[in-house]
Amino acid sequence: MATASSAYLKLLQMGTKIVAVGRNYAAHAKELGNAVPKEPVLFLKPTSSYLENGGTIEVPHPLESLHHEVELAVVIGQKARDVPESAAMDYVGGYAVALDMTAREIQASAKSAGLPWTVSKGQDTFTPISSVLPTSMVSDPDNLELWLKVDGEIRQKGSTKDMIFKIPFLISHISSIMTLLEGDVILTGTPPGVGPVKVGQKITAGITDLLDIHFNVEKRRRPESC
Repeated sequence: MATASSAYLKLLQMGTKIVAVGRNYAAHAKELGNAVPKEPVLFLKPTSSYLENGGTIEVPHPLESLHHEVELAVVIGQKARDVPESAAMDYVGGYAVALDMTAREIQASAKSAGLPWTVSKGQDTFTPISSVLPTSMVSDPDNLELWLKVDGEIRQKGSTKDMIFKIPFLISHISSIMTLLEGDVILTGTPPGVGPVKVGQKITAGITDLLDIHFNVEKRRRPESC
């Protein structure tokens, strides 16, 4: 397990937004019955959805489960606007492994109604994330193996080499739409194998040979009625 310096631990605290890329692995797009996109499918998640390693993922009422999606997180190291693809990697401050937890029933209802995905993706604890690895520790971000287990059983395993849109293109494309600031995170999509994780189960995930993370899954406590 790698240990990041305090400078890298602070990076995530500085970020203003999480830009998530949907359907960036062809096999995942197909497993959910979606067409492979011609350009990146983007949505935003609030930084309030972050959950540090070892925390508890909360399943909101009345749901009994959430879907897990393991992803490579690219952490921006400096302000980026209209960045050319050729220079994009200069703006990477580090990498992390993250989970894009999804309330699939809510997302399916939103999709069918043509509504945004925010409620299904942006709730508290819905972005569990590791500490940040400095770029010096990641020699080839296009060839990292991501994996996820539920109660010790492997559910997802895939390589970033299978991403449809690579990191330089994503940074260039997103920075042409919105300015990326230091500490902002791009979630680069999930490989196939997504599925439900239920209350009482445990998720472990990681980047092979670099780091791993673990989280318990519990029911969100109902707020006390006034």
